[in-house]
Amino acid sequence: MSSISEFVEDTKSQAVDELSDLLRIPSVSTVSAHDSDCRHAAEWIEQYLKRLNFSRTELKADENHPVVWGVGPNAPGKPTVLVYGHYDVQPPDPLSLWESDPFTPTVRDGKLYARGVSDDKGQVVAVLKGFEAAVRNGEVPVNLRVLIEGQEESGGEVLFGLLEREPELTEADVVVVSDMAYYLPGYPAVYTGLRGICYAEITVRTAKADLHSGAYGGVAPNAHEALLRILAKLKAPSGRIRIPGLYDLVERPSKQILNGWKSLPFSETKFRKHEVRSRALTGLSRYTVLERLWALPTFEIHGISGGFTGEGAKTVIPSEAMAKVSLRLVPRQTASKVLLLLKKAVRELAPSYADVDIRSIHSGDPVLVNTDAPVFESLSRAFVEVEGRAPVLIRSGGSIPIVPELRKRGATMILTGIGLPDDGLHAPNEKLNLDQFYKGMEVFGRFFELLGEA
Repeated sequence: MSSISEFVEDTKSQAVDELSDLLRIPSVSTVSAHDSDCRHAAEWIEQYLKRLNFSRTELKADENHPVVWGVGPNAPGKPTVLVYGHYDVQPPDPLSLWESDPFTPTVRDGKLYARGVSDDKGQVVAVLKGFEAAVRNGEVPVNLRVLIEGQEESGGEVLFGLLEREPELTEADVVVVSDMAYYLPGYPAVYTGLRGICYAEITVRTAKADLHSGAYGGVAPNAHEALLRILAKLKAPSGRIRIPGLYDLVERPSKQILNGWKSLPFSETKFRKHEVRSRALTGLSRYTVLERLWALPTFEIHGISGGFTGEGAKTVIPSEAMAKVSLRLVPRQTASKVLLLLKKAVRELAPSYADVDIRSIHSGDPVLVNTDAPVFESLSRAFVEVEGRAPVLIRSGGSIPIVPELRKRGATMILTGIGLPDDGLHAPNEKLNLDQFYKGMEVFGRFFELLGEA
């Protein structure tokens, strides 16, 4: 057993206790009532960095959602590694579907359940515990920098603003983003791409005020109806998005990449039953499921509001209706360009009697990563030593809008993680397998050691 393994084995219980302390903080960044909780989570991480003998720690840029900045112990001549993560979490709703309180960490069958345990608090703690393991004897293998934000789940404006003012914070040889998952249990992954995102609100107004459906029904325009007709026309039943010009921007993966994806173990039936948990998969059936997830844009409707949705009945014709929508973007598609295409399409589809407004909520461009850099050899060796398998190269259907900013200064980007596909991110009963947490501590500890040696 290596010294890193021994450290992890000896500190398992303590590590789970520390992670549980952080998980008890309901740091929901999308709800202003939790602003103080977000700051509390940032303060917790800052105190943890101080216990690791960081030479400098600071809460930057914002009172309610501060960015945690940390500079680790000095390691002259060693590479500089910037670790990015986030302490904010998604709202836990609907609470009725949780088997245990989302902010009371609970272990069941070797899994730790809590909101944010996999996305991203458990991953952040695993990386920091890995660094703690690597410096346990006083030798510092790398110059570690830490940048942990509190708005990843709500647009990241605070961190974007901070990096615009202080771009030198991303000065590093390597950036590690541990906010990802294994491809399958036993199959660690390095991600070579992320989809971008264009998230917007579409508002339709058809009258000055809501109207009585008895007095005016049959002649008054209905905002919900107008909005739903627009939304229905934006995507065909086949899954093809009907936004003119959208697919002209798509860069198709190379034949080599597609062949690599085809070689991955994948069961469409298991994916549908155990991850999507639906009776069918939708989308452009001429493409494989992995192509639809990693290499094609999407259009999704997240919520619709307007009119009356309370208990009982209220017979109104709504004068205004709003839908929250998003498009996931693939290489060559920029969020700014796609937003313009969306606005043009919606306005052309809107009936003449309706006023429409399309407002951008947050966005991020897609990312491609070149994995030829030598640093990936150190990461691959760490996974082989701990997991017994080198990571597979895949993409993610998700988005991390800050990633393009993190590599603007030329650092090599590593996108990896210790979660599993069934962790239930953003859903009730989010979990992290404790074995994955322990492996993460060991993998990142060994990675820091190997990188320092290289």
